[in-house]
Amino acid sequence: MYTRDALKFFGSKSKLASAAGVKLPSIYKWGELVPEGRAMRLQTASDGSLVYDPRCYDSHAKAKREGELNHENQSYD
Repeated sequence: MYTRDALKFFGSKSKLASAAGVKLPSIYKWGELVPEGRAMRLQTASDGSLVYDPRCYDSHAKAKREGELNHENQSYD
């Protein structure tokens, strides 16, 4: 589940944090994907509009291991 999709669905970071059961500062630490442990909770909170797909997390992790993804704060120099 992509963070941008969850944010778009809930409309604000505060509402997203509340639905995910976390404090607002936690949302700022999320990367491209909602943490896997929170994705199912958001699927339930969105009545299935947002979908937790374990394959998405598996492919993202594989791409990271193979160097296809860089950490958001990594320099490209």
